Amino acid sequence: MFTLDPRLKNDTLLIGEFTLCRALLMNDARYPWVILVPRVTGVTELYQLSTADQQQLMFESNSVAQKLMELVLADKMNVAALGNVVSQLHIHHVARYQGDETWPAPVWGKGEAVAYSEQEQQTVVGQLQQIFNELIDNGKNSTI
Repeated sequence: MFTLDPRLKNDTLLIGEFTLCRALLMNDARYPWVILVPRVTGVTELYQLSTADQQQLMFESNSVAQKLMELVLADKMNVAALGNVVSQLHIHHVARYQGDETWPAPVWGKGEAVAYSEQEQQTVVGQLQQIFNELIDNGKNSTI
């Protein structure tokens, strides 16, 4: 049974369930930042997914990157799967701006996260649910 790593659970807000992945918003208002976590138990690396799941993850990741980029008009979309702190496979999608706090360095370990207010949480999660509407199935079509 799929269980989200406690660190991801504590640092994120739920956007919804895609066919393969749980979509999460990083609770850091400094950056538009979506994390996809494949709902496959025990997977830490991309190559450990079945071929079909790899293809589904690529589709979901590309869709998130494109739609997030269009929504926030970012200068660059950083997409990465590190797993050095949280080994559970998860893919970061971080919209970056040339004038943001850490540009051009990576966002990890830089500065203090700025949590969204309750109102901001509702607004941003709502916007993301709207742009990801065709991806969100909340498990209806999932075979996982």
